[in-house]
Amino acid sequence: MNEIKIFPIGEIIKAEDIKIVLEQKYTERLIGLEGYSHIKILWWMDSCDNPNDRKILLEEKPYKNGPDKLGVFALRAPERPNPIAVSNVEIAYLDIKSGTIGLYYIDANNGSKVIDIKPYIPSIDRIEIFSVPDWCKHWPKSYEESGNFDWNSEFNF
Repeated sequence: MNEIKIFPIGEIIKAEDIKIVLEQKYTERLIGLEGYSHIKILWWMDSCDNPNDRKILLEEKPYKNGPDKLGVFALRAPERPNPIAVSNVEIAYLDIKSGTIGLYYIDANNGSKVIDIKPYIPSIDRIEIFSVPDWCKHWPKSYEESGNFDWNSEFNF
């Protein structure tokens, strides 16, 4: 197999506010992002970038109502062969000159490296007809509904 090289384009900063700060050489690549309300962020889960977490292929009963075992490709768990995460986020503000994208929320750690940014485009990203396993059919059907859902009652971790 060919070697894959990934070059971070910036990092997630969680301080007074939550933002992505791009490396200076990438700031102009934000041109045209104005007008989009949401973006998809691909980021590196560095806290799980170690040999032990990369070897985990199966999780034991991660969800209270789920099956006894789930493979990592059936989960959004951070422990996986390549700790890449994808988060759909709402843009709070955009400053192209400084290469900063303000966010309302992201489920990443302070300092997590950003791998890529893509605009959220409903005609490509939104799926209206989908299926999920029976054990999670009661979960919210949208990001907006998720904020009021009792996620703690679902997880075993």
